[in-house]
Amino acid sequence: MSAKIFPTAQDAENAFYEALERADLELMMAVWAEDEDIVCVHPGAPRLTGVEQVRAAWRGMFAGGPHMRVRAVQQVVISGMMVAVHNVHESIIVQGEAKPRPPVVATNVYLRSAAGWRMVVHHASPPASGAAAAAEPPPDPSKTLH
Repeated sequence: MSAKIFPTAQDAENAFYEALERADLELMMAVWAEDEDIVCVHPGAPRLTGVEQVRAAWRGMFAGGPHMRVRAVQQVVISGMMVAVHNVHESIIVQGEAKPRPPVVATNVYLRSAAGWRMVVHHASPPASGAAAAAEPPPDPSKTLH
């Protein structure tokens, strides 16, 4: 595993999406904590726990090489001194497909350690029915009555 240090949770998040786009297994695993309690859930797939299951899943996804662009948009961040939770819509464009896929909703949890910030949970969900509505920005809170 890489000795890469991520000084902020956002740095780890940026590296996660860079690794995803580049299909870079070593960078991807450098983002993750080296802990058997890590959890990864890909859209429509079973829960994976521990470094070996998580690594094997990413290795399988990256086997075909880089083939998609992923942008984390509409980020909501909850953070403290030791933990940060990022919820995003993943905007995904797959090479060779005519139009973007519906956005995937993902929650990424980062834990601060002696090795900097590391991912401990990535949970991505398939788009809900009416995915086009989910891609729209949320309503202006000043116009919400309740």
